[in-house]
Amino acid sequence: MPPTTAATANPPLRPFTLHASTLARAHTYLAYTAFFGALLIGCALHYKKIVKNGVAGYPEEWIPSVSATIGDWYPERNIFQILIAVNSGPRFALVALQCYLQRTPQSSIPGFLLLVGILRTLSCGGWVYITSSDDHDVHDVLMISYIVLNLPWMFGSIAFTPASHVASRRRRRFAAFSFFAAIVPMVYFFIQHKVHRVPGAYTRYSFFEWALILLDVWYDSAAELDFKAADLKITVGTLVGGTSEADKIAVSEAAAEVPPASLASVADKSAEKSIEQSVEGVSVAPSKQSMLARARPTITFTSDIYLSYVFWSVYTALVPTLFYFSVWELGISGQELALLATLSPALLGIAPLWDWARAREGRAVLHGLTLVGLAAYVNPSPLGRLFLVAFASAAAMLGATVDWLGAQGEEVLYQAFVAGLGFFLTSIAKHANHSNNPVWPFVDGRSGGYNKTGIALALLAILEFASRPTPSPTPTPAPEKPAKTSTPAPSQHWLPASLALGSLLFSIHSLVGDGSTLIAWSWTGYPIRGPVPNVHGSLTHVAQALGLGLAALLSSAPSAGRLRAALTHPLWLAAGAGSAYVMYAYRDWAGYAGGLGTAFFLMSVLPAVWARAAEAGRGREARTVALACLVMAVFVVVSTFTVAYAFVPGGQVFRERTDAVLVAQFALLALAFDWRLPRRTPTAPSPAPHLPRAAHYKTQYTLVLFTALSLLASLWRTSWPAVTPVPHREAARIVRAGIWTVHFGIDNEGRDSQRRMRDLIRDMELDVVGLLETDLHRIPFGNRDLTRVIAEELGYFVDIGPGPNQHTWGAVLLSKFPILNTTHHLLPSPDGELAPAIEAVLDMFGVPVTVVVSHNGQEETPLDRELQSIELARIMAEAAPRPVIFLGYVVTKPHAPRPAPYDIMVTDGRVHDIDSDDYDRWCEYIFYRGLYRTAYARISRSTITDTELQVGQFVVPRDGAGVVDDSHEARYMRAWKEELPEDHWFPMEYYQEVGGVRGHFYHVFNTPLYYKIPEGAKV
Repeated sequence: MPPTTAATANPPLRPFTLHASTLARAHTYLAYTAFFGALLIGCALHYKKIVKNGVAGYPEEWIPSVSATIGDWYPERNIFQILIAVNSGPRFALVALQCYLQRTPQSSIPGFLLLVGILRTLSCGGWVYITSSDDHDVHDVLMISYIVLNLPWMFGSIAFTPASHVASRRRRRFAAFSFFAAIVPMVYFFIQHKVHRVPGAYTRYSFFEWALILLDVWYDSAAELDFKAADLKITVGTLVGGTSEADKIAVSEAAAEVPPASLASVADKSAEKSIEQSVEGVSVAPSKQSMLARARPTITFTSDIYLSYVFWSVYTALVPTLFYFSVWELGISGQELALLATLSPALLGIAPLWDWARAREGRAVLHGLTLVGLAAYVNPSPLGRLFLVAFASAAAMLGATVDWLGAQGEEVLYQAFVAGLGFFLTSIAKHANHSNNPVWPFVDGRSGGYNKTGIALALLAILEFASRPTPSPTPTPAPEKPAKTSTPAPSQHWLPASLALGSLLFSIHSLVGDGSTLIAWSWTGYPIRGPVPNVHGSLTHVAQALGLGLAALLSSAPSAGRLRAALTHPLWLAAGAGSAYVMYAYRDWAGYAGGLGTAFFLMSVLPAVWARAAEAGRGREARTVALACLVMAVFVVVSTFTVAYAFVPGGQVFRERTDAVLVAQFALLALAFDWRLPRRTPTAPSPAPHLPRAAHYKTQYTLVLFTALSLLASLWRTSWPAVTPVPHREAARIVRAGIWTVHFGIDNEGRDSQRRMRDLIRDMELDVVGLLETDLHRIPFGNRDLTRVIAEELGYFVDIGPGPNQHTWGAVLLSKFPILNTTHHLLPSPDGELAPAIEAVLDMFGVPVTVVVSHNGQEETPLDRELQSIELARIMAEAAPRPVIFLGYVVTKPHAPRPAPYDIMVTDGRVHDIDSDDYDRWCEYIFYRGLYRTAYARISRSTITDTELQVGQFVVPRDGAGVVDDSHEARYMRAWKEELPEDHWFPMEYYQEVGGVRGHFYHVFNTPLYYKIPEGAKV
């Protein structure tokens, strides 16, 4: 008998088979057990400890946050971390199996999602094991990274969920939408807790934080449904006697029958019709393509958006660059002619130039010439920068004309959405960078610019553009020539479409070019009853994204006319006009809601207006875009005259006529809408262009990404305040108050001056600051917020004063003290510019003190100055018995008799001059009452502005004590600084004999003036 072999004596064991759905189910159960088990244990053992936070405890706070639950106490922290460690295996397996199921030869995106899933898991482990108690910053950065990675993970997984998996697709969609919707109220309540320190806000925040955990795990649980539908199994052979063929992942025949194209819903329809691509007659399977070739459409789309961002950055920089000269001239300076550079599209009426600009080489050259505008930041001369930016704007408009109106078919809407996304990106970049576009030529590294990075990225985008595969040429006629018989004539006249395009350019530029502009329109002061600029600016971006997203959704369907039927109907125009009326007529949340509706409307009609201009301007591209730019320029000038009417001939016609400007905007926009007017029998219209499916998905994903970045920027700015608003010398009850006219945030070199202002205000340790000429939410000033850097980095409460719809040059109040109440005044101005004033009541060491900040009229309008002084005197007199500090731009000589402002304000206002012996003054003045003045300083302006900084130092009497001796002799007991405690001393570095700091030094007296406090004062 032959010997018995091991194989026959011990027959092989059956392979071990594990259903992939079991792993997904285990991941769900372990995750929920870890989080909610820790919650139950924590509430049972340490309830009052884990609900307590830096603002309040139980009973105001009664729901613990996720961080406090999983990271602060034993044993819940340890049990949670053990369960999360056990869950890491199923988590990584789920990510890998999902990639295996979704893989397709037509796309490399599932591989990208695999990488995202791994990084997402690692970041999850990071914020789980590094708690906020261990390292708050690292914990929050990892948490934010996790949320950001959820964007491509969730939406990419939805896109690649097989169409036949209805249940998992439905669960993913609902969970993803709910997840990101919950972020908005969560951020809101976090700001209420962190910034406004509202008791109970953290409990509401915690509700949404736990909701995110629930939704996140529920989203991943949809993988179980996918694995079941595909009958996905993991089969493992025996370690002894097994075969390598048994070590495999098996998919049932039913699942294998699903065609690969159905797994990639983002694939273009052309890919669904044919798997192979023909290149020069050679059949090439998509699976043979390199990763770069498969990723090329996404890279191209990204490059197009960035080049559009560069275009808008240069285009929006032109007017602020030239307005520098108008501000110094206080009138028309001549440099305004640089606006004519935007009329360069008229040159494309020259047929050879049009043909060159449309060629790949010509378009690449125009992109390169546009970069001259970004590189202009290196030029130290304002005039030199203006020439370079004007030249770059001319080149940019030539290229934009080719992109916008030279496109054909589907490319028309594609270019419209690229333009919209590029503009949207400029607003988000400003929101994340203290309201300054980081690549503007008047912003450099010293003022928050990232110019070199922006130029480097632009060069990469241009290189990608120049190296794209050459498409088959499509012959089109040159503009300004009769249409050939092979080219259908435009069905509409070019003029209405051009006017509508120009109005839209101005509307988006003036209203939604910065996320906080619409908030400035609705701002009314304290107590806050509406949105806050640096916090709620993201809501403007959400509205913009929804508007453009709606347009993308409607324009992606191939049925002709669907876009125009929905978004060019007069009822849609009426809805937009109604929103604009609410924005103009109302304030606070109601007015801002109208602004959000206006932002939504403008972005939703952008592709339709672009398509109408492309269709009507076919063969007439040069005149169509040139006239649109002229309309834009006229709107810019007229809207500026609504506030600058006192400085230009004939400007009074436009005084305070923002309402007329809005009406004109919408009247011209109406020309792009379908009014169905009687016409002659037209020829059969050509099929309406639609957005390709792939471009539609890319647009929607990009909008989601941009919106998330905006929300994260808001969260970042409000989560890590550099300084909490606290007075500098609380123990000594000292208040330092300054007044400064800051020349619209542009220094003498023509660059943004926010950071230079911040440095001087920081060194002087000011507790209250009045800033004048601060309303920058206009196109000539770049739609900026002048207070963002100072308030966030130095820690101030801010009242931004009357908004741009109030037609003043602006006034701002910054305070280290809580602001109890503010009232905005428009002072009487029958002849000259409108004069703003802020009347505020501050809580100074428990004593209510009235602070008035104002900007009076000019010397040329004596009646205005007299009436304004009478009104300011009334405000200060009626504030009695409260102490008063006046910080203002008065335009008067000291002790000038009536009707000059000085005597009216001092006598009728019942206040004292900061130092009546200082005769060398004209514009800025500080008055006070009910306080002890201990110092007065005048600091030179350096090259920041055209006006010095004046600072008064006061001591606040105890509540109810008042001033014991208010006589002239008691107030003018002059002293050397050594006779006062060091708390009263101004910085020594700013003495002129020491050299000063950054060009600033004490001038006029060459030292601060000091005064003694009368004996018996209760401070």
